[in-house]
Amino acid sequence: MHDVTERQPVLYLSHGAPPLADDERWTAELAGWSAQLPRPRSVLMVSAHWEQAPVTVSATSGEVPLVYDFWGFPQRYYDVTYDAPGAPELARSVAGLLGGAGETLHQDPARGLDHGAYVPLVEMFPDADIPVLQLSMPTLDPRRLFDLGRRLAPLRDEGVLVVGSGFTTHNLRWFRPSDGPGSAPPTPSAEFDHWAAEAVGAGDVDSVLDFLAKAPAAHEAHPRTEHWAPLYVALGAASVDGDVAGRSVIDGFWYGLSKRSWQFG
Repeated sequence: MHDVTERQPVLYLSHGAPPLADDERWTAELAGWSAQLPRPRSVLMVSAHWEQAPVTVSATSGEVPLVYDFWGFPQRYYDVTYDAPGAPELARSVAGLLGGAGETLHQDPARGLDHGAYVPLVEMFPDADIPVLQLSMPTLDPRRLFDLGRRLAPLRDEGVLVVGSGFTTHNLRWFRPSDGPGSAPPTPSAEFDHWAAEAVGAGDVDSVLDFLAKAPAAHEAHPRTEHWAPLYVALGAASVDGDVAGRSVIDGFWYGLSKRSWQFG
């Protein structure tokens, strides 16, 4: 990895369920991606699985606990650990940036990293030696989340890697374990993925924010928008560069869901 003084990029990744760890191709893609990044001083995770208003951050003292926010899986998925240190300095920086916009940052000292945060981090930074802070989404409103990302953009110059963790398509009715992870995606998933690749690749922020009206099969790809919403924060944080065209780093499908992931900056 490179020098920590570099401005950090911004990521939006499709995080997968806990069985992602069993997919050798996807885990290798995540590991290869992180190996090409400047080593961050800390990581700020915005996961689809934490909606809370007002905006709140996770535990910052000691090792950050994990939230096993899934049910019905084999025990080995609940035995996964990721003992990353807390990030109190990052929490103070986030509080300062939000306070400057008149917003108060709350902290939940018992809140750990949910699977949208720790599942990809285990693959990308397996040594768990980088401080991590998780930030809640206080709303699913596209413009408000984009503006939140813009306020967080200065963190990038402090060595903070801002990561939005969702899923490029997320309709669990398409998830059929018997079909296998490499099965052909449903047509709506493929259509939405193609549109997303073009819109995000072109930096078409207006279309991305208004995807329910602009994208094909949008309501099928996202019956609820929480897995697309972390992308709004990522786009806002990337906008400090004036270039929000995303570079698609991972593509393809997993049990019919698009795992496309982008890097900005």
